[in-house]
Amino acid sequence: MKAIIVMFDSLNRHLLAPYARDTFVDAPNFARLARRAVTFDTFYAGSMPCMPARRELHTGRYNFLHRSWGPLEPFDDSMPQILRDAGVHTHLASDHPHYWEDGGATYHTRYSTWEFFRGQEGDPWKGVVTGQPPAGQRARMLSQDEVNRRYMPTEAEHSQTLTVDAGVHFIDTNAAADRWLVQIEMFDPHEPFFTNNDEYRKKYADDYPEPRFDWPPYAKTVEPADTVRHARNEYAALVSMCDRSLGRVLDAMDRHGLWDDTLLIVNTDHGFLLGEHGWWAKSVMPWFNELVHLPMFVWDPRTAHRDTRRAALAQTIDIAPTVLGFFGLAPTPDMQGRDLADVLEDDRAVRDGALFGIHGGHVNVTDGRYVYMRAATDRANEPLEEFTLMPTHMRSRFAVGELVDWEPSEPLSFTKGLRTMRMPAAGSARMSNPWLHGTLLFDLETDPGQEHPLVDDEVELRMLRLLQRLLRESDAPPSQYRRLGIPQDEPVTRDHLLVAAQRDQADAAAEPLPPVEGLPASDLLTRPLLHLARTPVRPVLEKHVPFVLDSELVAAMPQLTLYDLARSAHLTTRQLRALAADLAETR
Repeated sequence: MKAIIVMFDSLNRHLLAPYARDTFVDAPNFARLARRAVTFDTFYAGSMPCMPARRELHTGRYNFLHRSWGPLEPFDDSMPQILRDAGVHTHLASDHPHYWEDGGATYHTRYSTWEFFRGQEGDPWKGVVTGQPPAGQRARMLSQDEVNRRYMPTEAEHSQTLTVDAGVHFIDTNAAADRWLVQIEMFDPHEPFFTNNDEYRKKYADDYPEPRFDWPPYAKTVEPADTVRHARNEYAALVSMCDRSLGRVLDAMDRHGLWDDTLLIVNTDHGFLLGEHGWWAKSVMPWFNELVHLPMFVWDPRTAHRDTRRAALAQTIDIAPTVLGFFGLAPTPDMQGRDLADVLEDDRAVRDGALFGIHGGHVNVTDGRYVYMRAATDRANEPLEEFTLMPTHMRSRFAVGELVDWEPSEPLSFTKGLRTMRMPAAGSARMSNPWLHGTLLFDLETDPGQEHPLVDDEVELRMLRLLQRLLRESDAPPSQYRRLGIPQDEPVTRDHLLVAAQRDQADAAAEPLPPVEGLPASDLLTRPLLHLARTPVRPVLEKHVPFVLDSELVAAMPQLTLYDLARSAHLTTRQLRALAADLAETR
């Protein structure tokens, strides 16, 4: 028995031909794959974004309720390691840079062998001294990315191509062997949307001038329509490149006759907004379906179902139990996911609800028809805690100040009897404050685009009860119940509903923003807030944004501006206009 996992990052389901008949994206190999495999129609993400999703791939359980972005914990199960320990050779080939940062450095070593290719998303790869380094994390990454691209001048030298080269080489080398798994994991089509072969870009040619706009911010869209269209074209070009890479893996399976004995899973961690709902990217807005309703394809030679669809509700946490089951191994007691063998066989249901979200954001639940996004009860979004024995963030260790007040937590149901560190969450986690967007409820049957939030007490009560049950099954900490205003032990009642109470806040957050150039005092709106607070306009800031002036948010993001706050919904459009008018009067 053999297995191949082809994993992408930020691959949008709604732009692929197996799911969208009228898509403008040219991806014939995804259509080819759908003809050879089972296509899942109701597959959802769980913990997000990148590394939390990969932690689910290893552990088969949600992690966003207890921990922000971070490495595998000492108590975590790891599907690749379980296979390795059972005599299955596991190999990882990837250009995903987050594996090699502070917040991801324990994943790749769970495989028998692994190889990595550099250069994606501002990866600190090639050292070119350019004088004074740019201020701010995004500016530094943009600068480094410009350097990296010069070292990938052709498609053959692109890190995506090198990743697939390595994966196909593993397949060619070991096709005749037995008991192996290879995970071919591409960072693409994650931003920046970098393709170095004009063949792909010509498929979506536009008249947008250089430099091209291929790295949108995590923010509301305020760019002109031609810029949004151009970014979508750049993304589509990269998906077409990914499609060719997928075709190379399918060709290898054809060449070696691997369809007879090899499990194939093709998946992604989440999607990426390209102007839908008035947003770019992910994480700082509600987790709309474009981000969490994922493409998923499975070929299982045991059932040999092909060119067929499955409607059962499934999630990323199901991948680990499914792979283990294929190799004759049972899932561990701490895995919440289910082996999808029954779904593949005859579409039998494996769950009636699915959780998804980001640490500190909405805690979301779907039953496949309704989506309920539960926000915090107030702006403070507290208490919000970290439970960890590995105190690192994405690209840093926890600061000394974060660790001063940690306390030992009682063992959780999945920590193998270990007590973890428990401490207040800090810093950039506050950018995902769900209170800003309010509690939301959608009916996907009547509103698949999630354009018209419902106010329906009966449906909300039913979905809130489902959410409470799944929180209990996940051993969510007491702080999550308090943050969300949900009773931990008592029954949920109508007194706990929030959709109607937070509707005005939700509507205000969804209102489009005007371009900054059309606002008074635009120069002050785009000056770093940390500097602005030291000027004579501070009284205006104290009037309009007292909640952020001395917060951890500004300290963690020193380049943050007032307009950035509005683009991330920390200021509504009405609040921004009032603030701009008062700033103008200080002139």
